[in-house]
Order: sequence, then C-alpha cells, then structure tokens
Amino acid sequence: MEKAIKETFSIPDINPDQYSPLTLAYMGDCAYEIVIRTLLVHKGNTHVDRLNKRASNLAKAATQSQMITAIMEHLSEEEITMYKRGRNAKSYTSAKNASINDYRRATGFETLVGWLYLKGEFDRMTEIIRLGFEAIGADILEHTAENCAGSAKPVKEAEIPSGENQQ
Repeated sequence: MEKAIKETFSIPDINPDQYSPLTLAYMGDCAYEIVIRTLLVHKGNTHVDRLNKRASNLAKAATQSQMITAIMEHLSEEEITMYKRGRNAKSYTSAKNASINDYRRATGFETLVGWLYLKGEFDRMTEIIRLGFEAIGADILEHTAENCAGSAKPVKEAEIPSGENQQ
C-alpha cells in the first residue's frame, strides 16, 4: 500500500530516522489500526459498532503497553532504541484513559511500528504486532467468523433500505 501511495503521489524516498518520534508514532498509530481492522474484517462480517469496539480495545494505550512490555526480548537493539525514542519523547497531549507510563510505552510502540512502516519493513512490523497479540492472548488471531462476537450474516444489497446504497 505504501508503495502505491508513493508512486501515485510521486513521494520521494525518505529516511525514517530523520523524523521525530512523535511523527513516527503518528504513522504507527495509523499502520497499527490498519492491521487491527484488516484482521477484524477478515474474521467475518459483523456490525460496524462491534468492529469498532473490538478495534478500540486493541488500540488502547494499556493494551499496546502490555504488548510492547511482553515482547521486548524479541526486539533488535535498533528496534529497542527506536521504541525508547518514542517512549521518552515529550508529548504535548495527555493520556485520556491510561496511566502516564502506559501512554509513554504505547507511544514507544507506535513509534516503532511507524518507523518500520516508513522503512518498508512490513513483514517485521506485522511480526511484532503478531507477537504482541500472542503475548497478551488476543483472540484476534483466530480466523473464523464464529470467533467474532455477534457475527452477522453477509448483507445483500437488496437488504439495504432504499436510498442507502446510492453514492
């Protein structure tokens, strides 16, 4: 996807090491959310409010903090350095529903994910996310529709009330 964006919009290659940790965390938040949403949608068709609830539970600072804490031993020295840059960055926003320590660890996690994303290291990025999910016992890795709470039958276009399927 990043390759298509770069080619379509003629974006030059960049060195992610030159970006601030909070800019990397900004990208990492988005990349992590894409992974979560992709996994949830592929688990089975369900109501969007249920998808959003599951996604927001996995995107919480406390969840990300648990994940990164559990997988530190799997990170390279360079990845640990990038995580620490994000964790120690001075943020001008505050944690809404998380402790300051969870918020900082989550920022470090998102910095690492954003850095890997911008480097084009998608396999490593998704491996780290998978390791984190496994470490916290997230059932998002189970790939059957039955495991997605409240799975709904596929919605056919004929079932959509008139006027809602028009663009």
